[in-house]
This record gives sequence, structure tokens and C-alpha cells, in this order.
Amino acid sequence: MAQIKAAQVKELRDKTGVGMMDAKKALVETDGDMDKAIDLLREQGMAKATKKQGRIAAEGLTEVVANDSAATVVEVNSETDFVAKNEKFQTLVHNIATAVLENNPSSMEEAEQLEIDGKSIADTVASATSTIGEKITFRRFKTLEAAEGEVIGEYIHMGGRISVLVKLEGGNEEVARNIAMHVAAINPEYLDREQVPAEIREHEMSVLIEQAKNEGKPENIVEKMVQGRLHKWLGEISLVDQPYVKDNDQSVGQYAKANGATIKEFVRFEVGEGIEKRKEDFAAEVASQMK
Repeated sequence: MAQIKAAQVKELRDKTGVGMMDAKKALVETDGDMDKAIDLLREQGMAKATKKQGRIAAEGLTEVVANDSAATVVEVNSETDFVAKNEKFQTLVHNIATAVLENNPSSMEEAEQLEIDGKSIADTVASATSTIGEKITFRRFKTLEAAEGEVIGEYIHMGGRISVLVKLEGGNEEVARNIAMHVAAINPEYLDREQVPAEIREHEMSVLIEQAKNEGKPENIVEKMVQGRLHKWLGEISLVDQPYVKDNDQSVGQYAKANGATIKEFVRFEVGEGIEKRKEDFAAEVASQMK
């Protein structure tokens, strides 16, 4: 049997919201497998659906730059929020985004070799690390290009904590920006149900089946109930099916259609999502309770 560490218990608690002892028990029963422990807690009705990568915020900024036919969003990380508010850091982020938009690289490796004032982005970031005194990382980028008849809307939230791009066929920039605001607020995982991979659907179905069985539901109604829950879950994670944040009486897809638009693509960057920050000494806090 795997030895369960206090840090694992804290991670599971953070991802599921369950109590410490319930988290420890789930890890023991699944031999320390984090994903299986999350599924077990969900099947027991103790944890809500959760992404497998918790969004533990690192610091830094996202930035959007655009021209008449394209828009680019980037994320650049720092160690502290204090540095993220530094004018030099903000200028660096803007310059990186501009270089990416103007050159349209196809990969991070290619992007890092783009030049800013005669130096590659990789070297520029290394210099910034030395000058600012914190580790600076150019983490990711995404560029959306608009063909004829398409528009791109952008929305930046909380000074760069979240940045969103939305591309529409038809409509206008105002409609695209309104949908981008919705994406920033609600954080859909997919554009529509068809984009949800089969393996993700099947995994969710298996969890819902076990959940229903553990609730003591009769076998003859489990399938119908699970299908209903799966339908609801797919609507919750799909942008076009979500209730529009400014008008819950219509879905986002209906709002777009009413304005002569079809949503083609979206991208949402939130600072630090999926990055583990430096951990506190949680072990000492709970060591006595772990015995």
C-alpha cells in the first residue's frame, strides 16, 4: 500500500472541498491515485465535478493585441503579484504579444526565437529575470485569424488576470466582446457538445452510473437518470449551451444567432491556471491528525 503524504491530502482537499479525513481515506482506498480518489469521492456524492488540474494561481499577466485581421493572447508569468504590477514587466508582456501577432509563429519554440529590439524573446525573458530579480516565464500564446465575414472580439478582465478572444462568423465586434465577457466569467471547457472527446464522455458516464448506484436508485431507472445528468453536464461545459450571463432566458448560442452570428472559436487564458505555486508546510499542521 502506498504511503499517503500530507501534501497529497491537501491537494485532494483543495480539488474537492471534502474534509481531511475523507480525503485521506479516499487516497488510501485508491492507493494514492489522485484521479481515482477524485472519482471515488464524486461517486460517493462527497465531491462536485472538478477539473483534474486544479487552477492554483501563479502570478503574472495575460495580454491581448490585435490588428484588422487577427488577435493574439499571451501569458507571461512572474513569481509575485508585485512584479506583475511593475511597468517594465507589463511592457515586456506587451512586446512579446506584439512580436507574436506580427510574426505568427507556429510553436512556442519558434515564438521564443522571435526578436524584440534585436534580441530573441528567450534572451529577453532571461534578461528580465536577471533585471527584475524573479523568474519570468513566457508560458503560452494563441492567435486567432479572421477570414472575410468573420470578426474577433476580445475581453481583458482584472487588468490581465483573464484574457479572452472569441471569433464569430457574422455578427460584429460588440457581440463577440459580449460573448468573450461570458467566457471570462463562466469558463466553458468546449465550444459545443460535439467537441467533448468520447473518452471524456465515457469517463463522466461511468462516474455518474456509480454515483446513481451509491444513491440506492433502482436499476431500472439508473440509465434514464444518468442520461439526464450527462445531458445537463454537457450543457454546463459547452459554451453554446450555457445560459448567457447577461440574459439567462437564452443560451449563448441563441444570443449569437439572434445577432446574426455563429461562434467559431474561443480561447481563454487565466493567469496561473494549472500551475502549482510554492507549497506551504501543510504536513506539520496536520501530522498529528494523520496518525
